[in-house]
Amino acid sequence: MAVTSNSFESFSQVNIFWKETGEGRPLLLIHGYFSEAETNWIKYGHADALAKAGYRVIMPDLRAHGLSGKPHDPASYPPDILADDQFALLQHLGIIDYDLGGYSLGGRTVARMLARGAKPGRAIISGMGLEGLTQTAKRSGHFKHVLDNLGQHERGSPAFMAEAFLKTTGGDPVALRLILDSFVDTTEAQLRSIEVPVAVICGAEDQDNGSASDLAAILPLGRLFEVPGNHMSAVVKPDLGAAMVTALTGPLW
Repeated sequence: MAVTSNSFESFSQVNIFWKETGEGRPLLLIHGYFSEAETNWIKYGHADALAKAGYRVIMPDLRAHGLSGKPHDPASYPPDILADDQFALLQHLGIIDYDLGGYSLGGRTVARMLARGAKPGRAIISGMGLEGLTQTAKRSGHFKHVLDNLGQHERGSPAFMAEAFLKTTGGDPVALRLILDSFVDTTEAQLRSIEVPVAVICGAEDQDNGSASDLAAILPLGRLFEVPGNHMSAVVKPDLGAAMVTALTGPLW
């Protein structure tokens, strides 16, 4: 299906770009760290699968990523700015009734939106475990190490693989480093208070952000969907898009 691109001015005068495909019920779909909408959702067919299932798939490039603004001013990265940008995009589009999903950092952003009162019909948190939401400093510390030591990582190490992915997406290391300090923990109490049906979709070998099964268990309306792969490989397999379609269109659990 055809893909269109648009932008709007969000907080601190940062332009946020988004891509769209399909028609029907709005689905706001948020990509992961170092990535962008094109790589996360379009390249491997997930957006197309969701569009064919009857969704208007709205895919922003997060602040500091993709085509969106990448300011080098720390003031442009206050706490929870990624969630704020998504609320602003929904308001800009005049969307009230929608579904919501995200992978990795996108999943963390979905959790922040839900913790702050977002009420989508259904939500997806993918590539994410409980620890990745409740203890964000651990994951952000890993990426600070990656960005602070570019070109020095041992070949084959997790840091080396993260840097290799950064090179493929052409990310801005300064802006990406700054966004890490905007992360906000979501407490277990907040997660237990989320009354939206949440599908936790995660690679069977993915422990990068803690336990996905523990996350599904703590959510009142959570359900775990396992797909093949680890944190990097699960997102390139069609199983992820298929699981998202099932989670959004199948019977409620």
